[in-house]
Amino acid sequence: MATDSRQYPQSEENVIKELKHDEKEDVLFNTIFGLRSIELNRPKKLHSLNGSMIRKIIPRLQEWAKSDMANVIIIKGTGSRAFCAGGDVTSLAINNTKGEEGQQRSADYFALEYKLNHLIATYKRPYIAVMDGITMGGGVGLSMHAPLRIATEKTVFAMPETTIGFFPDVGASFFLPRMPGGVGTYLALTSERLNGVNAFYAGVATHYIHSTTLPALEHRLAELRFKDYETMDQRLELIDSTIEEFCTGLPHDEPIFLSGELRKAIDRCFTKSNVLDIIAALKAEHIMKEWAEKTLATLHQRSPTSVYVSLRQMQLGRNWSISETFQREHQIASKFMRHPDFTEGVHALLIRKDGAPKWQPASLEDIKPGDHIADPFFEVEGRQRLRLLSDDDYKEYPHRRFSIPQEHEVETVFKAGGKTMNQIANHFVQERHGKQGIKEVVAEILERRTKKNEETGERLWISDSEAEEVKPAESW
Repeated sequence: MATDSRQYPQSEENVIKELKHDEKEDVLFNTIFGLRSIELNRPKKLHSLNGSMIRKIIPRLQEWAKSDMANVIIIKGTGSRAFCAGGDVTSLAINNTKGEEGQQRSADYFALEYKLNHLIATYKRPYIAVMDGITMGGGVGLSMHAPLRIATEKTVFAMPETTIGFFPDVGASFFLPRMPGGVGTYLALTSERLNGVNAFYAGVATHYIHSTTLPALEHRLAELRFKDYETMDQRLELIDSTIEEFCTGLPHDEPIFLSGELRKAIDRCFTKSNVLDIIAALKAEHIMKEWAEKTLATLHQRSPTSVYVSLRQMQLGRNWSISETFQREHQIASKFMRHPDFTEGVHALLIRKDGAPKWQPASLEDIKPGDHIADPFFEVEGRQRLRLLSDDDYKEYPHRRFSIPQEHEVETVFKAGGKTMNQIANHFVQERHGKQGIKEVVAEILERRTKKNEETGERLWISDSEAEEVKPAESW
């Protein structure tokens, strides 16, 4: 398989290797035939990612990328509680209390982490992430950019950064705005969790299997053999179908969470262009009134600065390439290390554990439109952006087809005509080689995004503007 991506010259800045003080076994590596495994091994910390772990993973990935013997890479966590619960933010918050030098150390950590994230996002070997257990923050950066991502009944996915006075990073500027409707913005601002199979239904995972089948799947993956001339796409096709062999059905007692009236309400409220309009839409929400009230309360618990920055990030990030994403996020993260909310949020929730952070500004109401509170976070400082490990770049995930169909894909087939609703669903099932869950996802999209023309009886596609319209209460 060709590996013709151009890497930058190995300057001292880009030669990443272990340091003497790094922990010895916080990451375990294993080889079984053609399978190479990365196993995160800090169970007491729920495998929270730190510099020591990154300095082990990057050189190994670079080594495997050059090896014809490494057919498949898989990353997972030891034990059953977590894949990776996030970055080791406690250490960063302590660094930040030590002045500019400590804040720079924190910024340097993010530079290291984002280089790893970009390496994964542009990796030239099949890379599979097993999101078994808690998968949040830094753990999302290790998994979301993989072409193949496995959720289990124990998966708990979230981007909880606004709860600690930060912003959804590790490439969230890329993947959250590309989620349909207001879903990405909703997940970014509220830190809502997706549990188990719903990580698959939302497109976070490409497969859902029961955790008890994971060992057998690994052994099967180790047995796979590829021809030298087979492309990355051909290899991923075989791996995709192999994983699907171990899918034993979807849980019948767990419906699609982000669906129906809830999903409609998310689109009505979280597609607004500013925070004040989101709040107004939530206050005006009548169909999902209880959800709206709960969501308003949630937003008022988050760092006001984080909410404003995260919304702007969602709006700008949909136009960023994958490389620009990590370069811009590094700038934003560095500024948060100098902002009081991150250090205060981590201390309140993880160090003092009183759960009562004192944000600056203190509330969303304290921020006026003329304050332009988010602007400084998006000003690019310095002559050089973060130097990544290669120049590989793209605007859309190259292996998107292994995930669930996107709404615009369903819209295209629907508007082409000539197919019943059931035939449209079957079209996508066949296109994805019978993958489980596809029919349910497409059926939900068609139910929510089409309506019956009362005069002709035919079904019409509901436009984005119609879907996002907030109707007066008396209409219902």
